[in-house]
Amino acid sequence: MHVRLTVLFLLAGALAAGAPGATAPATAPTVSAGAFGITVVLPGQTGTAVAEATAPGTVPVTALDGYVYPADGSAARTGALTSSASARAGGKPVAQAVADVLALSLFNGEVTAEAVASRANASAAGASPNGAGLTNLVVLGQPIAPSANQRIALGDWGYAIALEQALESTVTGGVRNARASVTALRVVLTADHGGLSAGAEILVGHAEAAAAVPVAPAAANPRTRTTVTSPRPKPARPAGVPGKKAKKLPKPPEPETLPGKPGSIFRTPPLDVSAPLSPEGYVFPVYGPSSFADTFQAPRAGVGWHHGEDIFAPLGAPVLAVADGTVFSVGWNDLGGYRFWLRDRQGNQFYYAHLSAYSPLAVDGNEVRAGSVIGFVGNTGDAQSTPYHLHFEIHPVGLLPLGYDGVVNAFAYLSAWRRLEDVSFAAGRGWAPPVPPSATAPHAAAFLLGSTDISTASGLDPASLDRALNAPVSAEGDGSLIRAG
Repeated sequence: MHVRLTVLFLLAGALAAGAPGATAPATAPTVSAGAFGITVVLPGQTGTAVAEATAPGTVPVTALDGYVYPADGSAARTGALTSSASARAGGKPVAQAVADVLALSLFNGEVTAEAVASRANASAAGASPNGAGLTNLVVLGQPIAPSANQRIALGDWGYAIALEQALESTVTGGVRNARASVTALRVVLTADHGGLSAGAEILVGHAEAAAAVPVAPAAANPRTRTTVTSPRPKPARPAGVPGKKAKKLPKPPEPETLPGKPGSIFRTPPLDVSAPLSPEGYVFPVYGPSSFADTFQAPRAGVGWHHGEDIFAPLGAPVLAVADGTVFSVGWNDLGGYRFWLRDRQGNQFYYAHLSAYSPLAVDGNEVRAGSVIGFVGNTGDAQSTPYHLHFEIHPVGLLPLGYDGVVNAFAYLSAWRRLEDVSFAAGRGWAPPVPPSATAPHAAAFLLGSTDISTASGLDPASLDRALNAPVSAEGDGSLIRAG
C-alpha cells in the first residue's frame, strides 16, 4: 500500500547495473530524488500525491497553500505544503529531497502537528535522512515526543508510525547503491474510521533520494555489502554544540569579542528583539542600525558576480528570519563563512552569509517564525578583510530550477521590508498573462469626471461663452476633467 514516487523507478535500471550478475558496472553515476506533502491511499486504489516534486523530472519545486480531504476536510487538512527535489550526477553526485507541511490535522483534530519536515540525501558517501521532525505532535489529546520509527496506537481503529525511515548503502559490482527514505507520519486504519475504510493510509511529509555511483577499485569488493536500516542515527549538530563530538569548524575571526563562551559559534540571542512585520509577514533581516546599497551583479571573485546585497551593521547584530519557514544548510563554506539558508512557506529561499555566530535555532530542519534570531552579523569566509556585514540573497521558487543563479535583486525587497511594505515574488514568469474574456476589471478607456453646461451661451454674444465656462462647479462634483484609464 506504500506510495513510491515514480521518479525513483527510473533508477531501477541503473541500480541493476551494480547488482550481482551484471555484465559490467555503471560507467556514470545516476541519481534521483522525490518528495510530496501528503497523500491519502484508499484500499485497492493508487493514492495521488499532493505537492509532489521529482528530480530529474518536470517539477523540481512545488508549493501549495493547503490541502483538504475529502471536500469538508474531515479526514485530512493542512496549511501550506512545500516540496523540492534536486539531483546532480556530474561533479560530486548527490540527490536531495525535502518536504514541509504546516498545520496538520487528521480526523477532525484527533491527530495534529504544528509542522512536519522530511529530508533525504543520497551520494557516493552513502544515504542519510538528514533530519525529519514532527513539531508539537498531539495524538488523541496526548502530546507525543516522537522517535524514529515509533509506532503509536490510535484507539481500536488504527496506528501511526512517526518519523519512518529506511536507509540502504551497498557496494556491489563496483557500484555504490545508496537510498534514503523518510516519511514523517504514516497513519494506517485497521477499522473503518472518519469516513475512510479499513486499510486506508495517510502519508504525510515523504522524501526519498537514491544514487548509483561507481566507486574506486579498493572500495569495490564484489563481496562487500553493507546495509543500514532504521532506526537512523540522530543527525549531527554543527560543531560547537556542547556535549557533541563533531568535526570542528574554522573559528570566526574574532570570536572572543562576542558575549558567551569564548570560541563558540553559538550564543544566546537577546530577549528584547521585536521586529515589525510587513502585511504579508516579512521582516528586514538585520535588527538595529544598518545600511545597504544596490551592488547586485557587481563583479565578484569565486562566483563571477554578486548574487545578493550586503547589509552593513555592527559585529554581533542579530540576524533575523525574514519569514516563517525552515532553516537548512547550516554550516561553513570558504566563500560564505558561517552561513545558512531559509525556505519560506511559499518555497522561496533566502541565503545568509558571513555570520560571526549562530543562535540555538540554527539547526537543519528547524521551523522558525519571522523575526526569530538565527545568527549574528560578522565577516567570516572571504569577507574577512571587509567591514562587518550580512550577505543576503533571494531565490524565488519560480527560479530555483536555475540553481544558484536563480536569484533576483534583493535591493527592492530590503527597501520595502524596511518600510513595512511587500514586493511580489512572482519572478521567472517572463510575461504577463492575457486578460480572460470573463475578467470583471474595466477595460482601458476615458472616464468623464465632470462637465460644465454651456447650453446657455449665445452664439451672438461672445461674452456669454466666457460666463458659461466660468460658472461655479455644481455640488455633484461636475467639472471639465477627463482622465485616461
